[in-house]
Amino acid sequence: MVFPVDTALGGGAVVTKKDIVKAISEHIGMTQLKTKEIVQKTFDAIIDTLVREKRIELRNFGVFEVKKRAARKARNPRTGTRVDVPEKYVVTFKPGKEMEERVRQLERKEAAAAEAASNSQASSAASSMPAPQTPPPQQFPAPEPTPASPSTDSPSHGM
Repeated sequence: MVFPVDTALGGGAVVTKKDIVKAISEHIGMTQLKTKEIVQKTFDAIIDTLVREKRIELRNFGVFEVKKRAARKARNPRTGTRVDVPEKYVVTFKPGKEMEERVRQLERKEAAAAEAASNSQASSAASSMPAPQTPPPQQFPAPEPTPASPSTDSPSHGM
């Protein structure tokens, strides 16, 4: 399933819930209104489970978990004054094996594409330019050794 990309917000590519609903509705042949209701109910169920159980495991996707972040001391970046940050609950996400593997495949694909582009640039640059005429290496005289000066740092052995 391919999701259209909404770039109206500027910057990078953003896929919205609306894009997901549209792609799913086209894929399964259901109205967007009914599909939106199902997607929203799914999100609501995830949130309700997190609030109630503090953890939800979605096989092949990942694990959402509510954790308590301890109180800490921080600094206001503008003024440099110390600020007490109270403890709070945060939602963490650990991707599942399938998601991890698909992201790794994306990394490998991008690395291969970058290498192919680099190789094609190098080969096209080499084929479009005449072979460089390298001058003979210059001969420089070797530097003359400097006489070693007596060290003043060495401890005297006569004490």
